[in-house]
This record gives sequence, C-alpha cells and structure tokens, in this order.
Amino acid sequence: MSPDKAGVSRPAFSRVETATLEFLEGAAQQAGLATTYDRGQNLLMSLPEDAEAEQFVLVGSHVDSVPMGGNFDGLAGVLAGLMCLLRARRQGLRFARPVKVIAMRGEESAWFGPCYIASKTLMGVLGADERAAPHKGDGRSLEAHMADVGIDLAPVRDGQPLMQVQQILEYIELHIEQGPLLIGKDMPAAIVSGIRGNFRHKAVQCIGEAGHSGAVPRAFRKDPVLAMADLLSRLDEAWLSILQQGDDLVLTSGVVHTDSESNAMSRIPDRVEFSLDIRSQDPAILTGMRRMLSEEMAQIARERKVLFEPGSANETAPALMDPKVVAKLAHAMERLGIEPMIMASGGGHDAAVFANAGVPSAMVFVRNRNGSHNPDEAMEIDDFLVGMSIIYEHLVHEIGDA
Repeated sequence: MSPDKAGVSRPAFSRVETATLEFLEGAAQQAGLATTYDRGQNLLMSLPEDAEAEQFVLVGSHVDSVPMGGNFDGLAGVLAGLMCLLRARRQGLRFARPVKVIAMRGEESAWFGPCYIASKTLMGVLGADERAAPHKGDGRSLEAHMADVGIDLAPVRDGQPLMQVQQILEYIELHIEQGPLLIGKDMPAAIVSGIRGNFRHKAVQCIGEAGHSGAVPRAFRKDPVLAMADLLSRLDEAWLSILQQGDDLVLTSGVVHTDSESNAMSRIPDRVEFSLDIRSQDPAILTGMRRMLSEEMAQIARERKVLFEPGSANETAPALMDPKVVAKLAHAMERLGIEPMIMASGGGHDAAVFANAGVPSAMVFVRNRNGSHNPDEAMEIDDFLVGMSIIYEHLVHEIGDA
C-alpha cells in the first residue's frame, strides 16, 4: 500500500490511508463480517450478530505509518483484531461480550505534529492548536485534511466525543514492541502495564545573528547553533540525573537543521530549528522538565544573546493500563501455557487516550527486532499469532476471569 523504495508510507488522512481502510473493509465483508465507519471515519468491523451492539469491547490500532516506516507498526494491531473476528466466525463461537475491531486514522505525529488524532477525536479531546497544525508536505491544516475524508468538524470543535465512553467496555491494542526487552527476555509477547506521557515541541527556533566565521570573535557572537547545543547538553545532564535517582525519562531531538539555502561552512547561521520530544511515566517529572526547559532557555538566551521561540507544545498525559484487564490478559497467557510477563511501554499509543478518558484499557506487545518506525521492523508471524491468541482467549473467556 505504498510506493516507497524503502519501507512503507501511509500518511495520515491521505488517499493511501483511505485505500488501506477500503482494502480491510473489502476483506472483512468477503469473510461475512459486518463493517461500518464511525463519525471519525475510522473503520469498524464485527461479527454480524454484534453489529448493533450498544456496548462492546473495542480492539484495534491505527493504519497510518511514519514516512518510510515498517510493515507492522499499527497495522498489526488491526489485523490481530480482524483475525479474532475471523477465528470466532469460522469456529461458530460468540465472544463473552460483543467485540468491535477498529482501524483508526492518524496516530503518528510525523505528518502534522499532533499524535493520536483519531482517538483524541473519538474521545472529544482534540484541541484547537492540534486541529490547526499544518501538514508537513502541503501546509494545509489538520482540520482541512479531516474534512477531506468526510469528518463533520462541528462536534470536534465543540469538544464533543464522537464515541461515548460508556459504549466501550474495554479497549485492547496489540502492537509490536518498539524496544529490545522481549528480545532480551526471549519472550514472544507481554502485557503492557502503562504508557509514557510526553510533551513535544515540533519546531523550536533559536534566533541569533549571522556573521563571517573568521571575522566575528567569540565575545561578539550570537550563535544559535551553540546555544541549541548548550540547551541540549543541559537537558541531557538532567536526564542522567533523573535516571540515577531511579526515575523515568527519555529525551530526543530528532530534527535539527539550519537553512541550507542561506548558510554555508564559513557563515555563522542566523537561526537553527530543532524538535524536542520529552517523555516520562511520571507526571511530576514532565512538569519539572517543562519548567527546566523554560528556565534554561531564558538563561542561555541571556548568556549567548539569542532568542528561543519554542512554539506550542503537543502534550499527552501518562496512562496506566487497567489492572483488572491486565490481570485478565495475564490469565489468558497462562491458559495458553505462556508465563505471563508485564512491562511498561516507552512509546505512546492510542490506548493512552482511551485510558485517560476513563475506558478500561490494556495492550499486548509482540516481540520485534530492529525497533520500529523504520523499514527493518522484524516481527515473526509465530510471535504475532501468540499475541493475537492472547487477545482471542481473553475475548472468548474474559467473564470467567473477573
């Protein structure tokens, strides 16, 4: 579903993303499943007898990807839910409670800056700044792209949920692990206990003053690149200190650049632009890092005679998975003869949005080599089937686990 030479690209709210949903819709209908679209234009699939259920367990993930990403991030979770439906239909079984599988649009932040767009829209928490975010390619707003796929934006602007929390008995999401823990433990799958929150600045600008690299002494320089390096160094020192105290934090600056059109090796640049992605499972740590970032920017600006313009931040609160649902999935692992493993998630997921909205939520991680968000994602199908079977076992028997 992608023309890329390396990996796959399914941009959020694009024709490729829509074509992916249509492909899944056709496959589900051909297998005798019921399909429909919710008010956020996400695909919903279910057994025919559960199509009109007013309350249901929601299983799924997102279908968009980062540019030149891997085969499994997001889409594996949708296919796991779809396979649960197909297995139940072929075996003539009913789930303990009605189940709907959701294939969501727009989870990745790569295209607009905001993340978890579909789930935030469903829960009524997609903010005005997020809706106004420009697309990295055409510059048009997220709102405009949402309207293009047929979403009625009036309730979204009013902060109205497009799916009521009371409808969702549980939200369960399968996802490839984005780190090396399951590889190191030689485990095919694990249950997720919590998801890091984050705050992200898509494009921090540090503005200085251009000059000749050989003619301007250090005392007279207003060098934005060195100011940025100073800031990142101080943040890195704070990161190490927080880890040494046994607390949780990760920090990334994934985009750094000066203007290649106007700058050269022999020119002090007048500005540099960079991103910041700061994550923790502890809300207090995130609050402290926001305060530190502001204070360090102000101090470095005075010392180096530059100006920092951080722009607005996209924020997501940390989320704990529901202990009862986590325990039920662990029991399902035991029934399948697998020793349960519980772990935290370093990456963010739609499950965080549902959990923070009050939906009992949980995740299943599947072993995956080479990380994620790259063409080298390497999930083994046997491991995927284990993860899917954990969810299926839970869906069929979960009342007895309570």
